Amino acid sequence: MTFRSYMTIALDEARAAGERGEVPVGAVIVGPQGVLAQAGNRTRAMNDPTAHAEMLAIRAACAALGQERLTGCDLYVTLEPCPMCAAAISNARIARLYYGAADPKSGGVSQGPRIFAHPQCHHVPQVYDGIDATASEALLKDFFAQRR
Repeated sequence: MTFRSYMTIALDEARAAGERGEVPVGAVIVGPQGVLAQAGNRTRAMNDPTAHAEMLAIRAACAALGQERLTGCDLYVTLEPCPMCAAAISNARIARLYYGAADPKSGGVSQGPRIFAHPQCHHVPQVYDGIDATASEALLKDFFAQRR
């Protein structure tokens, strides 16, 4: 079986989020049947602090499948998930998490609270970091440089 990365779709979603004035983070969820959902950050557009790309993609994928679990699905996201999103990834039972840039300030997987390392975490996905990290980091750096 050949590995296929879907990070290009997540990067497209991140670019679109940045063009909308949102922090440029994008996510895509893939199941055995292919792409189930994709999203970019929409916290400002929706006036919702939980409208992170991962949360929106998880909600859409669950709706598409008509179930609350995403067992056997993969999540690609351009930035290391925050603690809220990491908990949602665990609760959704996502099998594999692929992310681009590390987030030393707000990350919840390899940085900060390391949600998946807690004994209260009932499901731990396989985690692969650094996927297209350079492109993910560049989007974020450019976005914040324009606002300074």
